[in-house]
Amino acid sequence: MNKSDEALVSALREDARASLSDLAARLGISRTTLRARLERLQASGEILGFTVVTRSDVLADPVRGLMMIEIEGRGTDRITRTLMGMTQLRAVHSTNGRWDVIVEIGTKTLEEFDEVLARIRKLDGVVASETSLLLKTRKTGQGAQAG
Repeated sequence: MNKSDEALVSALREDARASLSDLAARLGISRTTLRARLERLQASGEILGFTVVTRSDVLADPVRGLMMIEIEGRGTDRITRTLMGMTQLRAVHSTNGRWDVIVEIGTKTLEEFDEVLARIRKLDGVVASETSLLLKTRKTGQGAQAG
């Protein structure tokens, strides 16, 4: 991606519903050029799709957090498989550094959140963890801003 492509993607992240004419004017390029760039980015797989994030998407899990997990020895694959089966986990990430795995947790109540933490901490091979509650989402991975 060149700087023009990055500017287009940035503009789409801010407002994916903007018209091609508005985007072209904003970026200082013709509508035809903008359409060609957009089609090329989609064809190359750089842009995978467009999405909508609604208020209910955020409200579905009013209690959200990140849990960093340290795993003893070679149990990462086994524990990751277990974590992937837990319905309250929205994402399971492998990572480097101090923590072996980071999970995104979403629940309806603090009590349910606490139960999920307890279940994860009891998994054989989990030796340490650190959890942070997400208080307010200002921007999601899709580029939409949340309240």
